[in-house]
Amino acid sequence: MADSKVAPTPLLKDELDIVIPTIRNLEFLEQWRPYFQPYHLIIVQDGDPSKTIKVPEGFDYELYNRNDINRILGPKASCISFKDSACRCFGFMVSKKKYIFTIDDDCFVAKDPSGKEINALEQHVKNILSPSTPFFFNTLYDPYRDGADFVRGYPFSLREGVPTAVSHGLWLNIPDYDAPTQLVKPLERNTRYVDAVLTIPKGTLFPMCGMNLTFNRELIGPAMYFGLMGDGQPIGRYDDMWAGWCTKVICDHLGYGVKTGLPYIWHSKASNPFVNLKKEYKGIYWQEELIPFFQAVTLPKECTTVPKCYIELSKQVKAKLGKVDDYFNKLADAMVTWIEAWEELNLPAGKSAESTTANGPIPKK
Repeated sequence: MADSKVAPTPLLKDELDIVIPTIRNLEFLEQWRPYFQPYHLIIVQDGDPSKTIKVPEGFDYELYNRNDINRILGPKASCISFKDSACRCFGFMVSKKKYIFTIDDDCFVAKDPSGKEINALEQHVKNILSPSTPFFFNTLYDPYRDGADFVRGYPFSLREGVPTAVSHGLWLNIPDYDAPTQLVKPLERNTRYVDAVLTIPKGTLFPMCGMNLTFNRELIGPAMYFGLMGDGQPIGRYDDMWAGWCTKVICDHLGYGVKTGLPYIWHSKASNPFVNLKKEYKGIYWQEELIPFFQAVTLPKECTTVPKCYIELSKQVKAKLGKVDDYFNKLADAMVTWIEAWEELNLPAGKSAESTTANGPIPKK
């Protein structure tokens, strides 16, 4: 849909990387070829690094496995999860682009109610390039979309909006449910296509799903840490939740916006609810402590950058959540390690430190 209030959406071909975590061959890219082929892909291979992952011909990509992560980050590789899709955040770290779109390998092109294929990436770009309105809710959803505007009573002083840091997309077919809900609703499928985008209000948390997500890496990248999950950790499947809560608190503090709604992708397969329950078990209990913690978080005015905010958040995690379980002490330490690694790999030009290139990532194929 054309947008009369925002300049025609640029392709952002040279400003956006697509990050994909995977343990398998990437045949799913064939369906996405018309939409993804112009872009550079960063593939983060999880699990056994000796396994060869096949990528369809014609895609511009670089592929990192665990050996590469260890080589590039050295001891700091401990902050990157193993045997969990949280490994995707390594791709966020090594990217040099302004924007990131990340998608799971069981997600395919969805169709709108008219039967037209949805270009999810194009819609994400529209979302991320138009402002957000976190300080006052517009009842007609996103006022910047074609055919919409600010409703009567909306303050004119707030109509300019704020930069959008995150565009959170949704899914048709298999909903993003937790294990208990999967178990009681094994056959439920999402068939509702809601043609809407809205800004999540300031002070409101949300459950962020990482399978169909775009963010402005320059604005909020260092907050997009998917935590310590999977192998050797007492929890899994809360990686994107953790990143979402941290990111939203920091966006609220710095005055950035988060949008949710369009675009939809087709989520093709439900993961095993019994396996999921084992991964989520502690998280289901812990989230009752985590949500009040994040709702109460305040960041001092001295925290003027995302890394400063994130380091402060790590201190509060250790002070207040460490007593819930020792895992949160380890997570707080990993949050600091993550920021240190991020800053080492993303130093401004001219600074003397080994860059990602100097450390030698796998050449693009």
